[in-house]
Amino acid sequence: MRHLIDPTDLTRKETEDIVDLALDIIANRQKYSDACKGKKLATLFYEPSTRTRLSFTAAMMELGGNVLGFSDAQNTSVSKGETVADTVKVISCFADIIAMRHFEEGAALVAARNARIPVINAGDGSHAHPTQTLTDLLTIKRELGRLDNLTIGFCGDLRFGRTVHSLIKALSRHTGIKVVLIAPEQLRLPDYMKLEVCDKHGVDYREVQTMEEVMPELDILYMTRVQKERFLDEDEFDRVKDSFILTPEKLATGKDTLRVLHPLPRVNEITVEVDNDPRAAYFRQVENGKFVRMALILTLLKWAEENPELGYKLPDGTVVNSKRCSNRRCISNMENVETLFRPCDDGIESYRCAYCESKEK
Repeated sequence: MRHLIDPTDLTRKETEDIVDLALDIIANRQKYSDACKGKKLATLFYEPSTRTRLSFTAAMMELGGNVLGFSDAQNTSVSKGETVADTVKVISCFADIIAMRHFEEGAALVAARNARIPVINAGDGSHAHPTQTLTDLLTIKRELGRLDNLTIGFCGDLRFGRTVHSLIKALSRHTGIKVVLIAPEQLRLPDYMKLEVCDKHGVDYREVQTMEEVMPELDILYMTRVQKERFLDEDEFDRVKDSFILTPEKLATGKDTLRVLHPLPRVNEITVEVDNDPRAAYFRQVENGKFVRMALILTLLKWAEENPELGYKLPDGTVVNSKRCSNRRCISNMENVETLFRPCDDGIESYRCAYCESKEK
């Protein structure tokens, strides 16, 4: 049995197979209308969501299946102190597959290690969001016809943006990828992502201050929100905020083939005037999320039937460590779970938390 907790849980070929299946679903909707008849998806959403939760619901319904679950954990036994591990053990009695969003980083990994059915990570804190990554890949493929030889600019909150981290991981396995990092000093991409993902896989990357200086060379501009609450100095936020707002004027120097993506929700980082530009692909991106989640549900259910063996394969070298994770939002600091660490890829004898990827204390 397989789960999807991190984009790297899928090989490049498996990822491409899911994208190709989504393309076939788009072309042959009726063919898949009863593909999940009699199956049940449990949506366990411990924090607010519009697109992701409804996208999973629509995906399962269009496959002919049923949906159960919750969108507010306070109305469940979680409010009584039930752990993630116990919750998924219970849900495994009622459903065939789980889609879970949680505010604690690493919660999806705990779920996968305890569930008797496949688990899909629908976002765990600021750690990972692999189904958004599949959505992004399908969108790029449909819009540009390729996943190789791309220059992609990531703009906004690159430090805490789980969608950014997940997409960079996925694209690092493709050839000819150039990454441009457009962010204020406080929200730059974490060093471990540069070292252990970009450097390790030979991804060409550079950091710049404004989108205007790189707009003409981009194939994809991936926008995210610059969050005021991330700044210690409000004056500093006021100084830089306009540099990370996309307007028609800034977009004017972009290629005709440029596509603008955004995981949404949007606040003010893309003006509404940009919506009328045919290069704005973010609402088409939303619909692609439904199709790729249909493909993922079908794939994981098929794999579960072919190999029902339980368990989640941890990275090689993972150990139980007596030290604690340095991340206060990590599930290992919030629930009674094994403290698991894997060796860092930084050439130093240190370990990184298996749940959230923060270094040990």
